[in-house]
Amino acid sequence: MWASDISKVQDDEVGDGTTSVVVLAGELLREAEKLVNMKIHPMTIIAGFRMAAECARDALLQRAMDNKEDSDKFRSDLMNIAMTTLSSKILSQDKEYFAGLAVDAVLRLKGSTNLEAIQILKKTGGSLKDSFLDEGFILDKKIGLGQPKRIENAKILVANTAMDTDKVKIYGARVRVDSMAKVAEIEAAEKQKMREKVQKIIGHGINCFVNRQLIYNLPEELFADAGILAIEHADFEGIERLALVTGGDIASTFDNPESVKLGHCKVIEEIMIGEDKLIHFSGVEMGQACTIVLRGASEHVLDEAERSLHDALCVLSQTVNDTRVLYGGGWPEMVMAKEVDGLARKTPGKKSHAIEAFSRALQSIPTIIADNAGLDSADLISQLRAEHHKEQSTAGIDVISGGVGDMEKLGISESFKAKQAVLMSATEAAEMILRVDEIVTCAPRRREDRM
Repeated sequence: MWASDISKVQDDEVGDGTTSVVVLAGELLREAEKLVNMKIHPMTIIAGFRMAAECARDALLQRAMDNKEDSDKFRSDLMNIAMTTLSSKILSQDKEYFAGLAVDAVLRLKGSTNLEAIQILKKTGGSLKDSFLDEGFILDKKIGLGQPKRIENAKILVANTAMDTDKVKIYGARVRVDSMAKVAEIEAAEKQKMREKVQKIIGHGINCFVNRQLIYNLPEELFADAGILAIEHADFEGIERLALVTGGDIASTFDNPESVKLGHCKVIEEIMIGEDKLIHFSGVEMGQACTIVLRGASEHVLDEAERSLHDALCVLSQTVNDTRVLYGGGWPEMVMAKEVDGLARKTPGKKSHAIEAFSRALQSIPTIIADNAGLDSADLISQLRAEHHKEQSTAGIDVISGGVGDMEKLGISESFKAKQAVLMSATEAAEMILRVDEIVTCAPRRREDRM
């Protein structure tokens, strides 16, 4: 349970490093268990872990690079971070292409971390390489019959209201009439009520009406006669994002037009993606809004691609906010492990055992990177440790060549914020479990004889 919690927090805070944080916390607990078996008190272990975590964080701070003053170098850093993030995902084959899409989308946000402005639209067909970035907002709906296919300088009313009042909506209600003429009167009254509602909506001075719920035939006909583009049944996430990017509010009553904030955009038009027709809103009020259209062979491929791209977007938006960058490929863990090892040698008493254990736990990350790539981890880690005893080493694991490589030349980078969050979250989670005094195990449930 705790593992899923820290992983979720890491995902919410930074967007990447969810596996690393669980692995590091697990390794810290494994090392702590050995120390507890050596009769070292958990509070002593926690004190040692805290000293080691602070030392490791300081080591990261000293070695972090910041290129925010040089826009070309900073963009290169963002590209490297995006490619590193995508390397372990389904998009790894085309990581350079998708890294470019993600960087362009995030740089449009101009420092904001609000990813609501970036819409990811999935459309089956074509290959992943056919995906593209589009300025503005795309709504996965068709324009109705007899309605304008293109509108310039659009005034948009986004609503969540019932447009089907051609039936009595009182559960269990019965209407008794003594002739068919009375039924016709009731229907005429309902139609008149709907006409009045449509007139109120038209009275807002709009030329586009987007509704969360269905728009039935009569109101659709009335909107078409008034030259208003009416879009029905837009999904709730779609209208929330549309209201955000066009600068409007979602309305449900229409008696006071002056209190309703309308959305604006320069052009609304119908576009084709593959064989599907969609509605494109360009020149929206929130200028940084954009849509990444993902193409792929199946829904499963698109779902996985969306998750991969979301991780990259999250990390990049956080890096634009906190521009410090580190090398990847196990380099930060080896830098931290070296400093923590040095602290262990200077610290007297039992705490030094805990600090040393923390250093071993940090080295588990590059070990696992090597194992996952099918390499000899014992040999690589010993080479890496020797390299890091040289001053200002940039050595890390190069899984492509299967040896130790220069992370600076290979362009493997990670976000400082993500790595710091992994370190602090894993340490706090391990501390929390070390503070548990006793574990009560339930007796195993007796299996019933089913024969």
